[in-house]
Amino acid sequence: MSSRIEKTIARQKERIEEGQYYEAHQQLRVITSRYVKSSDWDSAISVLYGGAQLLLKAGQGASGGDLSLFLLDVYNKAELKPDGASKGRVLTLLRGFPADEPTKKKFVGEMIGWSSRFGEFPAGDPELHHVAGQSYAEEGEPYEAERHLILGTRDSPSALAKLEYDWYTQDEDHSTAALYAARAVFPYLLTRNLRAANASLLFFTSSLSTRHPAVQEVSSSSSDVRIYPSLPLINFLSLLLLAVQRGSTDLWRTLKLHYQNQLKELDGTWDESLTGIGEIYFGERKPKQMNPLADLMGMFGGMGGGGDGGSSSKPRAAANLPAPGLD
Repeated sequence: MSSRIEKTIARQKERIEEGQYYEAHQQLRVITSRYVKSSDWDSAISVLYGGAQLLLKAGQGASGGDLSLFLLDVYNKAELKPDGASKGRVLTLLRGFPADEPTKKKFVGEMIGWSSRFGEFPAGDPELHHVAGQSYAEEGEPYEAERHLILGTRDSPSALAKLEYDWYTQDEDHSTAALYAARAVFPYLLTRNLRAANASLLFFTSSLSTRHPAVQEVSSSSSDVRIYPSLPLINFLSLLLLAVQRGSTDLWRTLKLHYQNQLKELDGTWDESLTGIGEIYFGERKPKQMNPLADLMGMFGGMGGGGDGGSSSKPRAAANLPAPGLD
C-alpha cells in the first residue's frame, strides 16, 4: 500500500472515529471512483478494503457492506483471479458483517459469482463456500448454510453434519434422524461426492450414538455399518452408501424393496433424490431429462421446512443438485 493510500485511509479513520460515518463512506467512494476511472485497480482495492473494514468494525453494516460490494465490482472489472490475497480480503470482510446485515447475502452471492467467473470452479470457490456456510450455520440460518457447505471443502462434511444434528436435536420427534442426515448425504451423492457423503453420515451417526446407544455393528472385510434398530431409514442411508461404493445394482434394488414401507411413509419426499441417485450410480433411467445446474441455488427449496428459513421447521428430502466436479 502506497503512502498516499495510507494517508487516505488514516483520514477516513479519523472521521469514522468522530462518528462522521456518512462523510467517510461518501469520500471513500469518490476516491475509489477516480482510481477505477484510471484503471488503477490496486489503489481502488486498497482504499475499498481498508475503508470497508473500518466501517464494519464501527458497526456500520450498510456502509461497510456497500464498500464491500464495490470491492467485488472492482474485482470483476479488473478480472482478478481468486488467489490467497484476493480471497483473503473478501473472507475478512465477510467475517466482519453483522449477523443481521441485509447486504450480507448479496455480498456472499457476488463473492461466489466472482470466483465462478474468474476461478477454476464453475459453482464457485470451495473455500469461499465453506466459510460462508459456516458463517450462516453460526447465525442459525441452516438453509443458507446448506447451500454453501455442500459445495465446500474437505472440512465441510463435518460442519454440515453438525448443523444437521444440532437441528435434529431440536425436533421433538426423535425418530426423524434420517430426515436430517439425508440433507447432507443426498446432496453430496448428487454432486458425485461419495467421500463427503460417507464422511457426513459418519459424523452424524457418531453424534447420534449418544442419543440412541442401542447400536449394532455389522462388519465385513470391506466395510463396517452401524445398525440402529429403532431408526430404519438411518440404516437405509448407511446401506445406500455401501451400495454406491460397491456399484451394486442388486443391493440397490434390494434396499428399495426391503425399505419400501418406510419410504412410502415419507410421502414421496425422497423420491426425486433417489431417482437421481439411481440414474447416476446404478444406470436407471429417469422419466424426464433434468438440468441440475439450473437448480444450483434453489435446490433446497424443495426439501421441505418453513419458507422463512427458520430452524424450527422439520426438513424433508434433498432435491437435485449440480455436479460441479468438486471433491
